[in-house]
Amino acid sequence: MKTTEQYRPLFETIALPNGIELDNRFVLSPMVTNSSTVEGYVTQEDLSYAKRRAHSAPLQITGSAYIEEYGQLFEYGFGIDDDHSIAGLKKLAQAMKKDGAKAIIQLTHAGRFSKISLKDFGVVYGPSEMNLKTPIEHTVLPMTKRKIRHVITQYADATRRAIQAGFDGIEISGAQRLLIQTFLSTFSNQRDDEYGAQSLENRSRFGIEVLQAVQKVIDEEAPADFILGYRGTPEETRGHEIGYSVEDFLYFMDQLMEVADIQYLATASWGKNIYKQTIRQGKFKGKWMNQVVFDHIAGRIPVMASGGINSPEKALEAFQFADMVGASTPFVTEPEFVTKLEAGREDEINLGFTQDELADLAIPERAFKDIVELMDIGGSLSDDTRKEFSKLRK
Repeated sequence: MKTTEQYRPLFETIALPNGIELDNRFVLSPMVTNSSTVEGYVTQEDLSYAKRRAHSAPLQITGSAYIEEYGQLFEYGFGIDDDHSIAGLKKLAQAMKKDGAKAIIQLTHAGRFSKISLKDFGVVYGPSEMNLKTPIEHTVLPMTKRKIRHVITQYADATRRAIQAGFDGIEISGAQRLLIQTFLSTFSNQRDDEYGAQSLENRSRFGIEVLQAVQKVIDEEAPADFILGYRGTPEETRGHEIGYSVEDFLYFMDQLMEVADIQYLATASWGKNIYKQTIRQGKFKGKWMNQVVFDHIAGRIPVMASGGINSPEKALEAFQFADMVGASTPFVTEPEFVTKLEAGREDEINLGFTQDELADLAIPERAFKDIVELMDIGGSLSDDTRKEFSKLRK
């Protein structure tokens, strides 16, 4: 059987700016599996999960790897914050690449959203002081310039470890209220120095310096075709207030592309059907977020749509304003999503789940700790499937 004609564009090859060619337009997007050790090391469960999905998409991105303990996003996520992590990460890269996919590791710093840092050390950092009430009442410590330089160095060191571990690339995540985004946002950045809120140039500075440091390591130590990706949220709003506009974001991306050889931009945010989100403020109000970004970026680097893409129809719809489409939760229960679609067997795609499929799907035992919450936020899987996961979590 052959690909149904309407889906054929999703199976055209695409070349990244560095010359790497991918067989189709699907990407396995980041998904935390909560299967690493409490110290942040890769386990056999991590490897088994990756191997089971090695054929799922030609470009695959790990869940977030924290660059320092104060930036850890998930309790049982893996770290890339010290050299002891390299041996396990090397095995993970090999598992992801065993069927020819390109393996990308996502580097993150959760900033004020590092619940694990709050739990373990009683401390979280951000651009400015903030008083928050969840998960417990606490104060976000403002980062000194020394701490800013420290974190930039940690991004560079993490990049070096990713290269040594054999990954084909890294993705820097500045999306979904992680640390880099909070510097860009006037909601969370009230500094009065050169990283502060007085101008868009200043708010962009931290992210630019991170990408500069990362690019320097890539230039010095990585293979010529190493992939550097960036993940960002194109607009930040709270009701009628705006943290930054899509115009701000596009300026920021232009600056990043001046200092770093970025190979793709992935758009991401919170909520359901993110790929269909519309701009809420400014001259682009009412337009599809991805359309505005695609129109600005297209032809320079590939743009990846993500968020809620859990059916062939949605993949095609998202592809209107993107070069690639990223999916995560569908691959949890249907690793053959893309291969079935390519073979013209889209009617066999099944995102359902029963507990007797656990072994075949190689889903880690602790995955249910955070996956269910993420599925509830995004609504990517059916209520019945999420209920089955919830039973196992309990």
